Amino acid sequence: MSRAAERLKLLINHLDRPPAVIGSTPTSAQTFTYSHPHKLRYTFDTDLLTPEQRLFYEKNGFILIKNLVSKKDIDTFRKEFERICRQEVKVPGLVVMRDVAIVRSEFVPDQKAVSKLQDFQEDPELFQYCTLPQVLKYVECFTGPNIMAMHTMLINKPPDAGKKTSRHPMHQDLHYFPFRPADRIVCSWTAMETVNRQNGCLVVLPGTHTGTLQEHDYPEWEGGVNKMYHGVRNYDPQHPRVHLEMEKGDTVFFHPLLIHGSGMNQTKGFRKAISCHYAGADCYYIDVKGTTQENIEEEVKEIAARKYAVGDEITFQDTWAVRGRLVQGERISL
Repeated sequence: MSRAAERLKLLINHLDRPPAVIGSTPTSAQTFTYSHPHKLRYTFDTDLLTPEQRLFYEKNGFILIKNLVSKKDIDTFRKEFERICRQEVKVPGLVVMRDVAIVRSEFVPDQKAVSKLQDFQEDPELFQYCTLPQVLKYVECFTGPNIMAMHTMLINKPPDAGKKTSRHPMHQDLHYFPFRPADRIVCSWTAMETVNRQNGCLVVLPGTHTGTLQEHDYPEWEGGVNKMYHGVRNYDPQHPRVHLEMEKGDTVFFHPLLIHGSGMNQTKGFRKAISCHYAGADCYYIDVKGTTQENIEEEVKEIAARKYAVGDEITFQDTWAVRGRLVQGERISL
């Protein structure tokens, strides 16, 4: 038994004695206190996460690792993003999203701002993020050793134009994914600059990852909502929330059922982050017909049909299978 496993066993034995509580490892400015569950469900013992970190993720559904990605790597991603915005490079399959409000681009005059790049798996410069060894070491704690990179994004939250469209509604990422089990999926989200409440940091509802997938749809916001920004229809607005303020290179890992979103960017600059959703390569696809995910399935299929001029033969699973890339180990079922 590893030393970490022995420590974890000791912690569990201690915590099973009432009234057991533990102070979590702080992940930002916050510290939480909680009772320990009877067994660890969400992480593997790889000798990387400390027992305290594993317990924190178990209870809260996220963990923040400081200074994980280097400035050099982040500068590479930033330069490639600028090249894409200037249309100096064309990336197969890349989805370029722009804010619904009239916001001037950083790089190209008279164009709306690019608010997000999705599906950059064919861009060698950006996809380096998904294969960084220091990131994959943490990912393995949640997915196991065989790892697929399933969904890639570079988020460029623009200054709000006064219509609050720079917000991202509270949501669960699993709403978008037709594969399971949820516990073997994790998001890695890295700040490309200082991220705080002023420029719209992530907001999470700790512990909501232990619930079920909720119904999602477009929120009825007066200023409009960006495409594909679905939100949870019903969640407790009184639930404690944590604002994840981060510095350049800090990385948060979180569960796909964790309810999260982000506020408005109230600054004059753009707020950038890069992320990848990973899944264990032995995850499997499911049919979402007749479930709360049916609305996103139809929307994704419509977008794919327009973009690639294909008919009804394309399936929701197909749209994910073509994006998935093996980044460690063996490709099994995804």
